[in-house]
Amino acid sequence: MKQFKLILLSVLALTLGFSSRADERPISYDQLPQAAKAFLAQHFPDRTPLLVQADWEDYEVIYDNGEKVEFTKKGDWKEIDCRMSAVPDVLVPEQIKAQVNARYPGAVIVKLKKDRIGYDIKLSNGLDIEFNKRFVITDIDD
Repeated sequence: MKQFKLILLSVLALTLGFSSRADERPISYDQLPQAAKAFLAQHFPDRTPLLVQADWEDYEVIYDNGEKVEFTKKGDWKEIDCRMSAVPDVLVPEQIKAQVNARYPGAVIVKLKKDRIGYDIKLSNGLDIEFNKRFVITDIDD
């Protein structure tokens, strides 16, 4: 009986793992919302997407160098991951730029994520910093 339960739990775990991945499906660039296409044309004009995919809640554009941009269903950006290069400066709120420049001179923001409670950034020095909506630092992880 114990072995049956173990097998059943394993099958259930595998099924749940595969079903979450199955929701992501490749789409064409043209299927992105107009706002997302305009954003990419303005801030990443020299890059060609390697993969564009969608799931039930967002879109993701991945470039051949590993950079990626995630959008909401409406086409508003929600995460920009430039991996080794800087997130376009114009996209980073001034309050965040000022704090990063003052506290971590020489570090650049390589990842920027926004959600309803604030912003998360990752710096080139490996630090992850969370800000609330008032741009107060709420957490720092290395």
